[in-house]
Amino acid sequence: MTDRLARLRKTLARKNLDGIVVTQPQNIRYLSGFTSPDALLIITQSGRGLAADKALLATDFRYFEQVADQSPHFELLALKDKPHETLGACWAELHEQGLYRLAYEKTHLTVDRHKRFRQVLPRRVRFRGTEGLVEDLRMVKDDAEIDAIRRAVLLGDAAFMAVAPRLNPGMTEKAVAWQLEAWAREHGAERASFEFIVAGGPNAAKPHAVQTDRPIQEGEPVTVDMGVVVDGYCSDMTRTFCLGEPDSKFREIWHIVLEAQEKATAGIRAGVTGQAIDTLARDVIAQAGYGENFGHGLGHGVGLAVHEAPGLSQRYPKPLPAGSVVTVEPGIYLTGWGGVRIEDMVVVRANGAEVLTTTPKTLTNQLTK
Repeated sequence: MTDRLARLRKTLARKNLDGIVVTQPQNIRYLSGFTSPDALLIITQSGRGLAADKALLATDFRYFEQVADQSPHFELLALKDKPHETLGACWAELHEQGLYRLAYEKTHLTVDRHKRFRQVLPRRVRFRGTEGLVEDLRMVKDDAEIDAIRRAVLLGDAAFMAVAPRLNPGMTEKAVAWQLEAWAREHGAERASFEFIVAGGPNAAKPHAVQTDRPIQEGEPVTVDMGVVVDGYCSDMTRTFCLGEPDSKFREIWHIVLEAQEKATAGIRAGVTGQAIDTLARDVIAQAGYGENFGHGLGHGVGLAVHEAPGLSQRYPKPLPAGSVVTVEPGIYLTGWGGVRIEDMVVVRANGAEVLTTTPKTLTNQLTK
């Protein structure tokens, strides 16, 4: 945690900021280890009058012991019945030490809370909205983070491989989703990374389909998109298969998507842009005649949040950093028929992609075929 604070303070210095108020829950956990969202951090850097670096964690009585257990490098700021007055007194004290330029996370702080904070801050403190200061640090995972992600991936893989072979036509999408999640929770998952997607037949034409009571039919496409959380870190994996013998159309589309995914994965390495990797997969699908049926980005970063930077899309022209973790998930979606999406998680390395996902890619739910 101390290394993360040091890197954040370097960013604050480059941007001529004396400190930052951190309110985004994953950023709070990343910097302090504190796992409750009912808190905020105040992090400052020494210099320009400040006597010393400050790392304060503000929360209420419910979490005092939790702060001691999880965040020993932070000073507890004990909130009372009127937390904004307490915070105001704290910031006034920091201001007296030389704090004038205080950043806040503008993509997370509500208008109402911003107004309340502004009311208790000393007038001469400049409260400046910033974006991505902590998220940019979170892109590059350390060894402990990658280990947690790997364990989440392997647990999700194990759940799929345990449940998928015993699925039968007639089971509802909701029933399949529950069996997958129940197995994962019984074997160590903290929770699901998101509400599992189980979409059969025409429902699979919706990239973010919602589970229904519709029975899955024999021979139709079934898309399962699932992920679990281990030690706070997420996994994300998608497989599309048939219950029973797939027809020629399913085989054609499935193999196109697989080729697109394999080509994109082979192109990943540190320094290549997310846009360029997206293009590798998109070109395969377009050349097969289904370009209009792949309407979402190729992938996204995964960590404490299941969707975070960096991205694999036409909207991400930045280079991928070594140590980032991303999904690779091309798809083809045909209204009235269904869809196919195949998704793995990979670590971006200097010399290529390290694939974390181990679930086999098969045309049916019988994973040995």
